[in-house]
Amino acid sequence: MKNSLKVQRAIKDLTQEALASELGVTRQTVIAIEKGKYDPSLTLAFRMARFFGVSIEELFQYEG
Repeated sequence: MKNSLKVQRAIKDLTQEALASELGVTRQTVIAIEKGKYDPSLTLAFRMARFFGVSIEELFQYEG
């Protein structure tokens, strides 16, 4: 699954550590999601989308 997490994070001028802290996850989790090596839970995906003020579809793009 592709995502625009890095772009959204840059728009808010947040470090990976700062975003992780806001979301209650580790920096390694943010890194793995940004690199597409880990798909977040639906709950985390909703929290991320809400945090950035975008829809889940804007943040994550499914590649079937």
